[in-house]
Amino acid sequence: MSLYRNTVWFLKGLREYTKGGYEAAAKHFAAEDLQVDVTGRSYMITGANSGIGKAAAMAIARKGGTIHLVCRNKERAEEAQKEIIASSGNPNISVHLLDMSNPKEIWEFAEKFKAENPLHVLVNNAGCMVNSRELTGDGIEKNFATNVLGTYVLTKALLPALEKEDDARVVTVSSGGMLVQKLDVSDLQFEKGTFDGTMVYAQNKRQQVILTEQWAAQHPKVHFSVMHPGWADTPAVRLSMPDFYEKMKNRLRTEEQGADTVVWLAVSPAATRHESGLFFQDRKPVSTHLPLASTHSSTGDEEKLLQALQEMSQKFAPTSCKL
Repeated sequence: MSLYRNTVWFLKGLREYTKGGYEAAAKHFAAEDLQVDVTGRSYMITGANSGIGKAAAMAIARKGGTIHLVCRNKERAEEAQKEIIASSGNPNISVHLLDMSNPKEIWEFAEKFKAENPLHVLVNNAGCMVNSRELTGDGIEKNFATNVLGTYVLTKALLPALEKEDDARVVTVSSGGMLVQKLDVSDLQFEKGTFDGTMVYAQNKRQQVILTEQWAAQHPKVHFSVMHPGWADTPAVRLSMPDFYEKMKNRLRTEEQGADTVVWLAVSPAATRHESGLFFQDRKPVSTHLPLASTHSSTGDEEKLLQALQEMSQKFAPTSCKL
């Protein structure tokens, strides 16, 4: 990451990503955009037992949506389920246990889910920032396994179900941190050099943006979007970035403010008036690159990313899903 990118990004963040940035942007929101009833529509939200995922689930439940909470921890998931039902008055809240770093488990879950349930909207929210290099049981670097491969496998596996429905959408929760990273397909497992969890996370989030752009081109029946929630006060931020949290805690957005654009992209008719594949911040499409930053990737590198993910995912796919 260059000093230029780092400086420009942080100044941009202080202006736009904080609570004050949200409040300034919210002055231009159209209230009617979220005055919708989504009864009868099915929403899957990963990482939904806390933070932005839970706040999004709560907001959509209040609008009548059927919510599928996809979480790793049974206790926390069931606690979130009870809270959402009690607060929203909506009983159609289900819990599904899934480890998003385990591609075989994701494939199996998706195959079973789509055989039993309709799906209108997938919200890829689950993520992690592990600050030392760890491998999953499959030998995959944990951040990449969860943030990129897991997101890829779940989305690809559920696309047949989504493509059956009207107004199907996929919303991926990325991060403005990806603006400091250029796609690097030479070291997807982060085996070289010094391991920096924050930069690994930012690289993963850049990869999510590229995946969204590619999916949008390949699957016109589904509306794809990727977004930055701003700097929000969530359990994940407190755990993974304690120094940042201590410095910024009085300026961080609430979980609900961080989730606002997720909800807007998932439910509002206004969201799909924008073309598929864009990157959003505070309900509007924004650039995926900082001014004058050398972060644009080549078509060849983007194709290499997709090819690598396709090959990795196929190793774990059920026989019926193999190419």
